Amino acid sequence: MSQFSNPASAGGADAASYTASLLELLNDRDPLESMREMPEKLAAAVNDVPPNLLGEPEAPGKWSIRQVVQHLADSELVGSFRFRMVLAEDRPALAAYDQDAWSERLHYSESSVDDALAEFTSLRRANLRLFEGASEGERARVGVHSERGEESLAHMMKLYAAHDLVHLRQIDRIRAAVSR
Repeated sequence: MSQFSNPASAGGADAASYTASLLELLNDRDPLESMREMPEKLAAAVNDVPPNLLGEPEAPGKWSIRQVVQHLADSELVGSFRFRMVLAEDRPALAAYDQDAWSERLHYSESSVDDALAEFTSLRRANLRLFEGASEGERARVGVHSERGEESLAHMMKLYAAHDLVHLRQIDRIRAAVSR
């Protein structure tokens, strides 16, 4: 299992390891700048992939590019709700979700990459406006994630920026595997 895997059954130690790996990947990059660049980078990563390869997983039991892009759109949707909860409520509970169940039950394998890219881009734009308008004090507000515990908005921004990087790498890896 990859250090960037985040299975729904992960316990506290696994969640802490996942978080540490994400923060290490982001390193000293500005999370806002990284997040601003993502829609363009994501579009470029899938732009010239032949349509017949978008749905091919890199290996049995793994996701395809189509599924990764839809996951990013849904992750941004979940983040949108979480970010607003943290800004508007005092220490709100932030529910985890099973990304593999979402992929299966929400039919990611049948999604349109173009639609998912558009959804991701629109949600990201709205979230960036929210982040850019938030004061330092507002970015320090926290929610309580059901698996990872207390997280500030500033911390969540770093996690989402790093999450982008993980999935860009994944798309590159899938492209290489299915293009052979």
